[in-house]
Amino acid sequence: MSRPRARQARAVLVAALAALAVAVVGGTLTDLGPWYQALRKPAWQPPDAAFGLIWTTIFALSAVCGVVAWRRAPSASTREWLLGLFAMNGFLNVFWSLLFFRFKRPDWALTEVVAFWLSIALLMVFVGRFSRLGALLLAPYLIWVTVAAALNFEVARLNAPFG
Repeated sequence: MSRPRARQARAVLVAALAALAVAVVGGTLTDLGPWYQALRKPAWQPPDAAFGLIWTTIFALSAVCGVVAWRRAPSASTREWLLGLFAMNGFLNVFWSLLFFRFKRPDWALTEVVAFWLSIALLMVFVGRFSRLGALLLAPYLIWVTVAAALNFEVARLNAPFG
């Protein structure tokens, strides 16, 4: 395998493994047991089965965005920023699950989802500077987290107080 091909393969592997790691850790923290089932939820919430499909799609698109953005990044410094922004986003993604499902604090998760949403918007703006396609690949992520934030708001409102 030539050097450019090896680098491209490595970029794809790293992006896939990073997306998979965030998905696995977040999924491990997601407990749909008795506490979650007992929560009052808005009538417009998608069925639980839809969440896995939606998140799988989002993680796949994010990994593709990572590869596209990595390839189109104009400098090593830009790639470092890209990694940092993706790492921050992955942390905030997992942290939301920790707050909502493990700590059973939808109210705290509602505060954190603002930073989570902003991390996606920041990634889109940053990537969009050198890859319009990369930024567009993150649009479903931003849309879904907007919907998830609205769901989080309704769950917090319908079930307060917590703690």
